[in-house]
Amino acid sequence: MPNLNDPTTQYYTGEYPKQKQPAPGVQAKMTPVPDCGEKSYQGRDRLTGRKALVTGGDSGIGRAAAIAYAREGADVAINYLPAEEEDAQEVKALIEACGRKAVLLPGDLSNEVFARSLVHDAHKALGGLDILALVAGRQTAVEEISELSSEQFQHTFTVNVFALFWITQEALPLLPAGASIITTSSIQAYQPSPHLLDYAATKAAILNYSRGLAKQVAEKGIRVNIVAPGPIWTALQISGGQPQEKLPQFGQQTPMKRAGQPAELAPIYVYLASEESSYVTAEVHGVCGGEHLG
Repeated sequence: MPNLNDPTTQYYTGEYPKQKQPAPGVQAKMTPVPDCGEKSYQGRDRLTGRKALVTGGDSGIGRAAAIAYAREGADVAINYLPAEEEDAQEVKALIEACGRKAVLLPGDLSNEVFARSLVHDAHKALGGLDILALVAGRQTAVEEISELSSEQFQHTFTVNVFALFWITQEALPLLPAGASIITTSSIQAYQPSPHLLDYAATKAAILNYSRGLAKQVAEKGIRVNIVAPGPIWTALQISGGQPQEKLPQFGQQTPMKRAGQPAELAPIYVYLASEESSYVTAEVHGVCGGEHLG
């Protein structure tokens, strides 16, 4: 008999203690610390010699993707905010432990000059670029629209949508045929929460932008696909992304009765980056614990 795991109990199933950090949050200080596959992900040489840039690569889903890429044989550059340096250094050590090159590129994606230069810095440092995993995002819960400021609305769109445009526009002339762009939407694009008006709207925009871009660049041999997570335990949640009173039950409304862990998304980011998905573009891949998209 195969040694199978029950997915409803394979990862943390308990309540999450209330906890708050200033944004963007440091994963190393969370309780419990998210599982990004540090101990569990095993590579199979599916990305040997590839060059990846991962935004938000210090923690959460981006960290899980960065670790998986390195263990599959890729060199990896990660972007993150300077306040997340502690987490970023951990990822650097994990990448280098695989014998792969790790490049740290801290900076704020809401700055257009930085966001555009990030692509060229990664390309130069890695000696090429053929995977873009765009994971970084901003999420701040606000209960009432009357309390949602224009400043927050604009900032959320700048980080989540405008930076996506700046990065892909700069990257496309550098990407060879066979390259892969992977963007990160959310179940919020389909089932928006009332306290995440600005965030949910950006995730719908990412979905539409990515599908249109995929059709535009398909003839260049470049694929664009989207990952749409459900409730995943990351630093985003404890640094303003969720109201404190919602944290203990976070993810328990799903059919699997638990939140997901970043490690559970890593195989999707690998699949979409690899040639195994050669005929897959403009598609959305949900990882939502049974809360299906649509």
